[in-house]
Amino acid sequence: MDQSELIAEAINDLRRVFQVIQEYCKKVEHTTGLTSSQLWAIKVLAEGAPMIVSELARRMYLHPATVIGILDRLEVHDLIKRTRSQEDRRVVWVALTLKGNKLVATAPEVAQGLLAMGLEKTPLTELKEIKKGLKRLVSILGAEGTLPHLILSQEVSLPLKRKKGRANKNHTLTKGNPQKAKDIVKNGQ
Repeated sequence: MDQSELIAEAINDLRRVFQVIQEYCKKVEHTTGLTSSQLWAIKVLAEGAPMIVSELARRMYLHPATVIGILDRLEVHDLIKRTRSQEDRRVVWVALTLKGNKLVATAPEVAQGLLAMGLEKTPLTELKEIKKGLKRLVSILGAEGTLPHLILSQEVSLPLKRKKGRANKNHTLTKGNPQKAKDIVKNGQ
């Protein structure tokens, strides 16, 4: 393949990605009335709720402040319930309501979730190549300083600041005891 054919294929692949993401997002909004980010949060919660906000943020690859905004909107729709821990008032547990569980059972797939799952299964060397290629595209478009919005959303994904070797204190409250986590949410602790 010569250079012009490679460029055409790269642009066509980008068009495919944008098209598929847009189709997923429209389907989510049409069938659930939620944004794809909101539905993704519900789907992640369905996999392991109750969980603390920081754990949900980690699983969604988002900053906790971004996730709190998503949870605020889900709470208005009575799809999630937040409960502050009695042991440590800084800890907030999140669980799906009955309405949230019903919605997730019939909801379509979410582009962000599929993308995250696929990338998680990608070998590290290939993942580094993907990141390098995407970083180059960001540079070509001059978007290095642009805050990343969630896919087809006005919500901004704040930068993640992860510190190596530092455990999440809140996670240790119920580590190895999922029943305790469920009891905390159930009893409003």
